[in-house]
Amino acid sequence: MQFDIGKARDFVYRKGTLLERALFAWLFEGGCLERLHQIILCYKNPDNGFGHGLEHDIKAPQSHPLALEYLLGLMKHTGLPPGSVFAGTADWVEAQMDERGNLRNPPETRAFPLESWWQEKGGQTMPDAIVGNLIHFGCATPSLIEKTKAWALANYSPAKIQDNEWLFMAYHAFDFFFAVDDLLDLQRFRQATVDNIVACAMAAPENQYDSLFVFAPTPDSLIARALPVELLARFLDVLSNAQQVEGHWLDQHNLPQWYPMTTINVLLALKRYGRWE
Repeated sequence: MQFDIGKARDFVYRKGTLLERALFAWLFEGGCLERLHQIILCYKNPDNGFGHGLEHDIKAPQSHPLALEYLLGLMKHTGLPPGSVFAGTADWVEAQMDERGNLRNPPETRAFPLESWWQEKGGQTMPDAIVGNLIHFGCATPSLIEKTKAWALANYSPAKIQDNEWLFMAYHAFDFFFAVDDLLDLQRFRQATVDNIVACAMAAPENQYDSLFVFAPTPDSLIARALPVELLARFLDVLSNAQQVEGHWLDQHNLPQWYPMTTINVLLALKRYGRWE
């Protein structure tokens, strides 16, 4: 083991948010699930959406789709049970949909600090990953599922999925098409998604290696089994040796606000693949 768990822990507790510290404790130290749920609910608004800087790149307190998308992905990836966290959330998502199924963002998001790449739209407009992960947790309503299926058929084709060149961005198709079980040409969409993730992984630079384990969380997962064993080993070897002097791992854009969560994700991958006990 080339990395130092103690230094990683110290970094997360020194630099991470309250949520990130509680998540680290729950994942690796037997921390309290009820407390972690209470912290998550502090980001929830009376309208049943989420905001308050939950996703680091948009700091607005108002509910917006990106905060929910981030939370859903985090909980799915870490195996965090939802409890009652998403009560009423499917109705909130449906209320944000326009006539084409795209998601609206409150104009107030632009009145608070946000990263430049969200300036144009004010946040996430694609419903696929959000609804896919609500389905995963059993929290999606039938009407929301049907509206998102229609959106997906209007906005995706297998060829479009395979045009994606950024490993991280494959989550949109992955989270949706592997959550629904009744859709025209579903198997073609799923195969295109797997093929795209494998192709992106084969071409990924080292600073994107941590992204793979969102899709291949464990050695027996679908994507892990679709990849060459030696490729997975190389990714894990690189991550094992990529810890920084301060104890953290870098995110692929070198954004310090993401270092604690990247550190948690890397440690979780290394643990699940038997690189430490």
